[in-house]
Amino acid sequence: MPEHVLITGGAGFIGTRLAKRFVQAGHSVTVLDSLIPQVHGDDPETTSPLLRSLDGVATVLRGTVTSTQDLARALEGATVVVHLAAETGTGQSMYEIDRYVEANVGGTAKLLDLLANEPHTVRRLVIASSRSIYGEGAYRTEDGRLVYPPHRADADMATGDFEVHMPGEGPIEIVPTDEDAKLHPSSVYGITKQMQESLIMTVAPTIGIEPVSLRYQNVYGPGQSLKNPYTGILSIFSTLIRQGKEINIFEDGLESRDFVYIDDVVEATFRAATMVDAAGGVFNVGSGVATTVEEVVAALFAAFGSEVPTKVSGNYRLGDIRHNVADTTRLRTVLGYEPSVTFREGVTRFVEWVLTEPVEGDTYQRSLDEMASRNLLK
Repeated sequence: MPEHVLITGGAGFIGTRLAKRFVQAGHSVTVLDSLIPQVHGDDPETTSPLLRSLDGVATVLRGTVTSTQDLARALEGATVVVHLAAETGTGQSMYEIDRYVEANVGGTAKLLDLLANEPHTVRRLVIASSRSIYGEGAYRTEDGRLVYPPHRADADMATGDFEVHMPGEGPIEIVPTDEDAKLHPSSVYGITKQMQESLIMTVAPTIGIEPVSLRYQNVYGPGQSLKNPYTGILSIFSTLIRQGKEINIFEDGLESRDFVYIDDVVEATFRAATMVDAAGGVFNVGSGVATTVEEVVAALFAAFGSEVPTKVSGNYRLGDIRHNVADTTRLRTVLGYEPSVTFREGVTRFVEWVLTEPVEGDTYQRSLDEMASRNLLK
């Protein structure tokens, strides 16, 4: 049966591709998006290719999830809601605390309050959660026990010790983090994502709605914002390469992330929204492969066919984690989906797209200056 899908934050990187996936499958889509300048520019109708890509695909409503009126209008006739709307960026969240909490937690609370107290047709609600809720994630001790280490200490990192330590233990080794891991986020952003997920997974079943939580890892690919300095190192480093500027590699360059290509994320989200077996589930959406920052730089140099100077500076940001890699067993066994795009292939596709885009200004340095002025970047 065709669904009427509401995608909050649907004019963004993930939402626009997801809207097309739903329409291709015969569903109709409404998008609610605030079209913030940090992502879409000052005049979205002319400066946002993402917004223009929804022409003829979805009904786009400009509004915010922090407005009950905007949400009520967007929910009309919806049978499935994919809640992507959120302020993103670990670093920025540590000093724009009220804005992150209002949008991420307050917006989710308003959505649930409407669904709990007003007539509606929603049967499933998918929340875009985040791997950030795991904090440092899962590690294994020398004798084989799983442990969940605390956040890294500023004092340790100041001496160049960037590894994760567990009090009372010897060396520990990173292992894929599954959905049953301890939740202990290390940033304001992570805290708000945990609260979003907790609210939806707790409230939705009590009002007859099937909840699904997707813990996205580091999503990348064509369409990712090149303007927003908080969207990730692939965009940031690509811009620096095109500008011929030096790349400052934080810590020792051996910190790692689980990068997952946009098409894989869209397919996993589509299945989470439409498959019967997904109801009530919590799923990691990642590649299951850890890639270091040094490997990211090497892959970008290879894809661009050119290099710029690099500096492994030892700089670090408070709130950052050291490593992450997702256990994707549940994604494969329940949703029957395994990400198919390797990091090297994904970077090649990403760079091919980047080269068709204008070179953006250096907003990255301004973001670093903001963090340094607040003693969050060392």
